[in-house]
Amino acid sequence: MRGATHAKWAAGAVIVALAATACGGGGSGGGGGADGIVSSSWGDPQNPLEPANTNEVQGGKVLDMLMRGLKRYDPKTGEAKNMLAASIDTSDSENFKVTLKDGWTFSNGEKVTAKSFVDAWNYGANLKNNQKNASMFAYIDGFDQIHPKSGSPATDTMSGLKVVDDKTFTVKLNQKFSTWPDTLGYPAFAPLPRAFFDNHAAWLSKPVGNGPYTVDSYTKGSKLSMRKWAGYMGEDKAQNGGIDLKVYTDNNTAYTDLTAGNLDLVDDVPASQLKNVKADLGDRYINTPAGIIQTLAFPYYDAAWNTPDAAKVRKGISRAINRKQITETIFQKTRTPATDWTSPVLGEAGGYKAGLCGDGCDYNPAEAKKLIADGGGIPGGQLKISYNADTGSHKEWVDAVCNSINNALGNDRACVGGPVGTFADFRSQITQSKMSGPFRAGWQMDYPLIQNFLQPLYYTGASSNDGKWTNADFDKLVDRANAETDKAKAVSTFQQAEGVVRDQMAAIPLWYQNGSAGYSTRISSVSLNPFSVPVYDQIKVS
Repeated sequence: MRGATHAKWAAGAVIVALAATACGGGGSGGGGGADGIVSSSWGDPQNPLEPANTNEVQGGKVLDMLMRGLKRYDPKTGEAKNMLAASIDTSDSENFKVTLKDGWTFSNGEKVTAKSFVDAWNYGANLKNNQKNASMFAYIDGFDQIHPKSGSPATDTMSGLKVVDDKTFTVKLNQKFSTWPDTLGYPAFAPLPRAFFDNHAAWLSKPVGNGPYTVDSYTKGSKLSMRKWAGYMGEDKAQNGGIDLKVYTDNNTAYTDLTAGNLDLVDDVPASQLKNVKADLGDRYINTPAGIIQTLAFPYYDAAWNTPDAAKVRKGISRAINRKQITETIFQKTRTPATDWTSPVLGEAGGYKAGLCGDGCDYNPAEAKKLIADGGGIPGGQLKISYNADTGSHKEWVDAVCNSINNALGNDRACVGGPVGTFADFRSQITQSKMSGPFRAGWQMDYPLIQNFLQPLYYTGASSNDGKWTNADFDKLVDRANAETDKAKAVSTFQQAEGVVRDQMAAIPLWYQNGSAGYSTRISSVSLNPFSVPVYDQIKVS
């Protein structure tokens, strides 16, 4: 991701209004076996379910069932494997030839062709269409013409995309990007049928895809029903009859419905229930590493935070946070103290480097107090950590972080929480650059590459760079890493860039987040993928 607001904010997914009567009914979705229906908690997506307009977890869950692209990330390992792509070939990491597999269709009977991809990508990139994921296409030649920084598009197509025949298209990038094919499992790169363009409003009301499920019905604020598609071409065919995604405004209510037998699956166990979950669910509780990191971001558009001395203050704040104690007491070990800015699910080969943060992430109250003093003290005299207050867990950990900082500094008012009423208001203040101090930030990977944890968040002008941090050395290293044709060299160079983030403490890494889920006795074969999303198609109903 190289722009748009791609932040996933996984721990506080999109919240919408809903009457309590819309919830519950785990046993109402049909019988067992391959025809059984699974009921699962959900939150209405922030944006319409267009592939290039969905950039948060809740909409992503639907697209993962509805769509299949050139690549798909292995639900166990996260590896990018060919799905509709028979091959993606290049000799220079800049020009690519994509060849499609035979026989794939959309659920309305239309064939999936090279044009299905090219048209979808041009639509997603076009400034006129205002797609949140437009910047995913920024590496394709001609993006600047279809999505200019100012003014109107000069064209409706990118010069770097060419249809050769029904099964083949070529892509020319505007710079070398050796791992570009591994990004193509992200939903923004999914193909679209002609029906999407011919009757856009009808498609939005009932999206049509080429994945293992079809949309049966959708009542915003209540429920989205997906049903198994018998004509699906892939090997990952649905092992159940469908999924009913039921909207909840409070994950505590969802958890109560689960334990009462009125819901089959909750994929975000609330922090307040973690002490009870093993007794309530036993082996039906899942706690597994995910590609998610939580951080504290800073407003570099505020001059007080954008000075050389402020870097000492940020490092001091980081050293005042007792990550181990907080993850053990507040999160019951469903979080792991962060020691870099990526995620352990990447593995060493993918760019994770344990300990890269160095002593900047080590709890040391005395050093914390000294660093903050050497940096001139906390700007404004008090640290106010902003967070959205419409989910139950953020207040708990923000208060714990502030208590840790206050204890280190010997001042019980040095740090306070700054609650913002709703997620929507919180995000609005962030995107309008209205933050006066640190704010909670979270990142759920879009694809399992170290690049995805760095460039979208810290590169100059990247539109998930919410704090507007900028550093020329970091940018140059990212550009070099992207151009490397050898993956190991690319990873090493990205880690050098990450070292710049560390030296400036551009954001404070807090902890890696695990995927957390619980399920009913009605279902089995339940797992979470490395993105912390349930592998819905493999769930079986008894």
